[in-house]
Amino acid sequence: MTLNLRSRRFLGQFGLSLLFLLVLAGHVGQVYNLFFVAKLDAALYDLKLRIFRPQTVDERVVIVDIDDKSLKEVGRWPWPREEVARLTRNLFEQYGVAAVGFDVVFSEPDQSSGLPVLERMARGPLAGDAGFAANLARLRPQLDFDGKLADALGSGPAVLGYYFNFAPPVEINGQLPAPLFSCAELAKYGVTPRHAVGYNANLKGLQERADSAAFYNMEADFDGVARRMPVLMEYNGQCYGSLAFMTTRAGMGSETPKIIPAQGHRPATLDMDGLLVPLDAQAQALVPYRAANAFSYVSAADVIHTRVASASLEGRIVLIGSTAPGIMDLRVTPVSKVLPGVEIHASLISGILDGTVKWEPSGVRGMELASVAIAGLLLAALLPIISPLWAALATLGLSLLLTGGDFYAWSAWHTQLPLAASLLAVLGLFVLNMSYGFFVEARSKAQITKLFGQYIPPELVDEMAKDPARYSLRGESKVMTVLFSDIVSFTSFSEKLEAAQLAEMLNMYLSAMTRIVQEGRGTIDKYIGDAVMAFWGAPMSDERHARDAVLVALAMQKGLIELNPRLEARGWPPVKIGVGVNTGRMSVGNMGSEFRMAYTVMADAVNLASRLEALTRQYGVGVLAGEATRADCPDLSFQLVDRVRVKGKDVPVAIFEPLGVTAELPPERLKEAALFESVLADYQARRWDEAEIKLMQLGKLNQRKLYQVYLDRVTHFRFNPPPAEWDGVFTYTTK
Repeated sequence: MTLNLRSRRFLGQFGLSLLFLLVLAGHVGQVYNLFFVAKLDAALYDLKLRIFRPQTVDERVVIVDIDDKSLKEVGRWPWPREEVARLTRNLFEQYGVAAVGFDVVFSEPDQSSGLPVLERMARGPLAGDAGFAANLARLRPQLDFDGKLADALGSGPAVLGYYFNFAPPVEINGQLPAPLFSCAELAKYGVTPRHAVGYNANLKGLQERADSAAFYNMEADFDGVARRMPVLMEYNGQCYGSLAFMTTRAGMGSETPKIIPAQGHRPATLDMDGLLVPLDAQAQALVPYRAANAFSYVSAADVIHTRVASASLEGRIVLIGSTAPGIMDLRVTPVSKVLPGVEIHASLISGILDGTVKWEPSGVRGMELASVAIAGLLLAALLPIISPLWAALATLGLSLLLTGGDFYAWSAWHTQLPLAASLLAVLGLFVLNMSYGFFVEARSKAQITKLFGQYIPPELVDEMAKDPARYSLRGESKVMTVLFSDIVSFTSFSEKLEAAQLAEMLNMYLSAMTRIVQEGRGTIDKYIGDAVMAFWGAPMSDERHARDAVLVALAMQKGLIELNPRLEARGWPPVKIGVGVNTGRMSVGNMGSEFRMAYTVMADAVNLASRLEALTRQYGVGVLAGEATRADCPDLSFQLVDRVRVKGKDVPVAIFEPLGVTAELPPERLKEAALFESVLADYQARRWDEAEIKLMQLGKLNQRKLYQVYLDRVTHFRFNPPPAEWDGVFTYTTK
C-alpha cells in the first residue's frame, strides 16, 4: 500500500530529526567537536555560576595585597627578603593567621643586602684579612635576608609558591617540596594529572624551613576563561598539590590527604579530614567563584608596619599576591573579565571549606547522550503530528524541565551537568520541524494554487493546503451540483457596443458574477463567451453543494441590481441573465487532450443544467433548478414551474424556480407560490376554466411572463384539447 502525503511528510520530518540528533550525538560522544555547542555549554555553566554564587564576604580567607601603596612605601618588587620576612613573621606572630600561601616564588638568592658582594671580596682581594673576616662574620646574620625569611617561614604554616612548565625549554630550578603521594595511586581510579617536564621552585634553604610548597599554575578552557583549577600535577611519577589545596591543608592542619575512589556516579575525591575535593579525569576542580568583593584585601605595607586590626586577620587563611600594575596576574573568569589570579586561589579555598566544589558525574557523556536521545526522539515523533501551538508548548515544557532539573542538580547536589546538547536537541527539533512544516505547507499551497487557484477562491486554497493529499486532478465520479448562467439576448446586446466597450463590460460583469460564485464556495469551470459555468462538490467536498449553488444563483440575480446602475451610468444597456442549476452524478477531473487540459465536469446532469438555463427565457424566470436540486434543499422554498421533455431526452423532468430560504420569505410570496401550484394541478387535470381564473388572479398580483405562458396554453387547449394520453408534460424540440 502506498503511503499518503501525510505519512511521507511524517517520515520526512522524522528522518531529518534523526539526522539532527545524530549530529549532536557525535559531538556528545566526542567523535568530533562542535564549537558552538561547546560554547553554549560554557555560557550555560557561567550563567549557573553567576545565578547561584554566594553573595556574602568570606571572612575566612584574606588576601594580603602587594598593591600600589605597598610598592610606594616599601619599594619596587621584588622586595628585599628582609621585608618579606617581616611581612611573614608579622602575619604569624602579630596577627596569628592560620596559614600563609605565597602566590610568588623565591627561586633566586637575595642580592639587596650586599652580602654576596662582601663574600666575594672575602674570597678575593681581602682573602686572609682577619679583621674583615671577623666583621663579615658579625654582620652576616644581619645581612642574610634569605636566612631571615627562612626563619620567618618556620614561625608558622607557610606554603611557598612555585610553578611547573610543560614544554621546552625545560626549566629545573630550586627545590620541590615533598610530594603528596605517587600518581600511580591516583591512576587506579581513572585520574591522570597533567605531566610536567620542569619547574621553577624556591631556594633550598627556604623550602626546608617552610611547611610546604604548592604550584600556582592555572589553566584556561578552550575560550580562554578560567573555570577549572588543577588540584594535582605529576612530575617524575609523583603528585604535587596546588596552592589552594595545600594552603587549605596547612590552615586546617590536615595530614596527607586520602584518595576516595569513584563511587557510583561520584568521581574520585581527595579527603582532607572531611573536607572533600572532587576531581575530574585530569585532577582538576571546578572553581566555585563568589560574588564581587567576596574577599577582604589588606595592603602588605599595612601588615609590615602592623597597621591592621588583629581581628581582621586572626585565624584566617592568608594568600599573598599582587594587584599592582605590572606584577599582577589577571585572568578572565565566568564572573569577571579581569580578576587577579590570587583571588581564583582564594575562591577554590572558600569552596573547599564550604564543601561546594562542583563535580561532574562519572559517565556524564553517557547521561548527556541519553538525555539527547530520550528528549529528542520524543519530540521527533511528536512534533510532526501536533499543531504548532501544542508543539511550542511541548518544546517550552521540555526545555523548562531540562533546565530546571539541571539547575536543581547544581544547587542541591553541587553537580555540574552539561545542558547545551539537550537544549539544542529540543529547540533545534522545534525549529527544524516548524521550518519543515512551513516550507512543505508553502510548497503544498503553491501546488494546490497552481492546480486549483484559477477555479476556486483563495480561502478555499488555504483550506485545501492543510491536507493537500485529499485533492488532485484525477478523474472521479461523485454527486455534485452544476450552474450555468448566460446573458439574455446577448447578440442584440453586443451589437449596441463597440468591441472595446463590450470587452470592458464583460470584464465587469464576469468579475461581479465570479466574485459571487467564489464567495459561495463554488468552483469556476469556465467562461463561454458571456456564459459562466461553475460547480460545487469538487475539488473540496461540500455536503450542501445543492443549497450553496441555488443561493449563489439567487445572489447572481441580486448582484445585477448593483451592477446595472454602473453599466447604465456608462451609457450601456442593463444586463438580464438566466441561471440553470442541476444536481446529479458527474465525472470531475482534468480532461482534455495532450495539448490542453481543463478541470471540468461531464454528465447528463451537466447537460440538463445547461438546458434549464436556456428554458429560463421561455418562462420569464431568473433561475430554474432540477428536481434533485430541490430535494437536497429542505430549508429552501421552490415553485414548480413545469414538467418538460428537453431536447434529446425522453424522460420528463420537473423544473422549479427557487424562491429563497423559507424562513426569510414574506408570507405573500408563499401564498402566490401555493396559488400557482393549484393552477398547475388544474392544468394537469384539464380544468381549463379554474386554471384560467386563478392565472388571472396571479396576473393581478404580479405581472410575470410565467403566468402569461400558462394563460396561452390554457387558451390553446380549450380550443385544441390534448389527446387522451396527454400526461401534462411540455416537450421542447430546441435546446
